[in-house]
Amino acid sequence: MSAMRLSYALSLATASVTLAQTRSSKRGLVFVPNPNSPGDNQIWVQSGSDLTWYYNYGSTASPAFDNIPQDQFEFVPMLWGAIDDTSFLESVQGQIDSGRDIKHVLGFNEPDSQYGGGSNIQPSVAADVWVKNIAPLADRGVKLGLPACTGGWGGIPWLQQFLGNCSQLISTDSEQRNCTYDFVTIHWYGNFEGLASHMGSYAAAFPNVTQWITEYNLDNQDLATTQSFYNTSSEYFDRMDSVGRYSLFGSFRSRDSNVGPNAAMLNNDGQLTDIGSWYLGNSATGIEPQSGTIKRMPTTSSIMFALAIMAAFVIY
Repeated sequence: MSAMRLSYALSLATASVTLAQTRSSKRGLVFVPNPNSPGDNQIWVQSGSDLTWYYNYGSTASPAFDNIPQDQFEFVPMLWGAIDDTSFLESVQGQIDSGRDIKHVLGFNEPDSQYGGGSNIQPSVAADVWVKNIAPLADRGVKLGLPACTGGWGGIPWLQQFLGNCSQLISTDSEQRNCTYDFVTIHWYGNFEGLASHMGSYAAAFPNVTQWITEYNLDNQDLATTQSFYNTSSEYFDRMDSVGRYSLFGSFRSRDSNVGPNAAMLNNDGQLTDIGSWYLGNSATGIEPQSGTIKRMPTTSSIMFALAIMAAFVIY
């Protein structure tokens, strides 16, 4: 990222942002369904929704969206972690053969981390799985996304080691070859200044390569700060030609959020918050994330306490 572009990005972070309705064909859904609230699934594809694609951390499409054509709501398969066979390749090829127009696939989810959902794979192991399961899909016209590392300092070195190992696997004594890819995938949780800097680091490490920001949010902050981050970052992504697609991590109710209650796109009753509605391309709802009813299941300790009280009455 050039100094001028980074300076512009940082100035956006401190400027007053107009909370306005915007639309973008780049926006997609990180689908994390809650089995206790299946009705929430259809919120993301309601009439007027801006979302054009989704992924679910798996290789096959979600049944919730089976009635929507691929060209209207594109499913993007992901190989989440290491496997010891070619089942991912076979799954995607099978979907293509059956008529689903798979155009993109995503690599491993946070392979550089053993925490918080990371797939924790050594670069050499990941390279072997890639060569067997993902690389052959390029021959079917599928565009390949590099593994999505965490926003930590070790992400880019992990990718560079992975590409080196990959090259070793497909090269011969007489021919040096490199594994190919079409776009890089980026995860980020933190403020906009850090996000812009992180994207700049990827641009330097992988020049002239399209970026997909497939997980991002500002976690565990007050509502005003979270909303400001959303508006600033989405405007930035939409302005940047280098950003092909982006997907906000927040498609769940506030009470279920592991990135802070204000980062969720639904309140506790499953209603769209301002951020949720903006993300779908609509106007603000005025609904605060932490509003609505929170239904709590009894904890083990409270159940044991209740049983103890009941036993005392029986003994008495």
